[in-house]
Amino acid sequence: MSYVLGIVLFAAALVISVAWHELGHHLAAKATGMKVRRFFVGFGPTIWSKRFGETEYGFKAIPAGGFCDIAGMTPHDELSVIDEPRAMYRQKTWKRLVVLIAGPVQNFILGFVLIIVLALGWGLPVLGDKPVHATQISCVAATTDARGNPTECTGPAPAEEAGMRVGDRIVAVNGSSVADSSDIVDKVRDSSETAIVTVERDGERIDLQIPVTRVQRMTETDDGRLVPVTVPAIGVTMDNTLVQHYDWASVWGGAVSFTGDMFTETYKALVSLPTKVGALWTAATGGERSEDSPVSVVGASRLGGEAVERGYWDLFFGLLLSINFFLGAFNLVPLLPLDGGHMIIAIYEKIRNLLRRAVGRSDGGPVDYYKLLPLTYAVVVVMGAFMVLTVYVDIINPIRIF
Repeated sequence: MSYVLGIVLFAAALVISVAWHELGHHLAAKATGMKVRRFFVGFGPTIWSKRFGETEYGFKAIPAGGFCDIAGMTPHDELSVIDEPRAMYRQKTWKRLVVLIAGPVQNFILGFVLIIVLALGWGLPVLGDKPVHATQISCVAATTDARGNPTECTGPAPAEEAGMRVGDRIVAVNGSSVADSSDIVDKVRDSSETAIVTVERDGERIDLQIPVTRVQRMTETDDGRLVPVTVPAIGVTMDNTLVQHYDWASVWGGAVSFTGDMFTETYKALVSLPTKVGALWTAATGGERSEDSPVSVVGASRLGGEAVERGYWDLFFGLLLSINFFLGAFNLVPLLPLDGGHMIIAIYEKIRNLLRRAVGRSDGGPVDYYKLLPLTYAVVVVMGAFMVLTVYVDIINPIRIF
């Protein structure tokens, strides 16, 4: 029951996120003197609507987002003589840009609020490289027993003699930055006699020259047997920092920093999106589903349901804030019919008119959207095909986090 409840809650949260996006366009259009003819949550047949002032508000049967109908968004809209002066395409460039960017900004605002909620309730996950700290420094056992457990040892650890302290953050080995604790182990094992370990302590970086000690350890073979191998060791037990916790005093700086990380990770996700088609197709044709492959509304709702079922509300809110950042950033892509495409047209018209005025010519007319229809249709077809493929894969081969 909780699984179904989680799916419903997450799907509803997604609808609210899209409607919140459209509300940004609506409020900005009203504030800049444009006419909003309709504001609806959902698509398809109308369930309920009511007119307040000059705008019709309502709900439609298919809860797949919403829309904000601004009069004269393109020069091809049919307008009355009264509405013509308020047409969006006739407004100053800055007004058009404010209205267009207001939708994505709403998603970023909602994402930031969710970051605050997540930070105060459960802590913020560390994005990108995970900080690794030395949690214990001890002597190095020369060998292990038959089960692979280190034997007893005495004396100081090589790392301790070199000056490492518990709590030091390890940031590099032999001049190469490290991503996690396993990366540090690999780089130390590549060292011959001395490993130069860079640590961060009290805001300063210190290079420690640590002599490596050759020890015997057990490793598991493909058939499950334990066999002895000789590896270098420095006597450090490490811990990856996966979550950072905050209170009301520290949350604001942490939230701003995390927001910056979210923008970086969202940009990477957008750039890599075309490369994920192959992985989706593999999953659609019976192959293994990659954990970092894109998910649709269906897949995200299922993940939200799993999170609620097991009580992981931090994962629920984390997924939702990630989707809001992605939704906001994706709409800024400079292609029609996305907000970014309309913004590029407004900017193009402004620059073109400035150049025309510079040579004594009058302003040009608005861009003919009909001429851009082939490109717009191509974008819609590609986006539609990608969405259908993602939904199909989420149904037959979903990502499972538990």
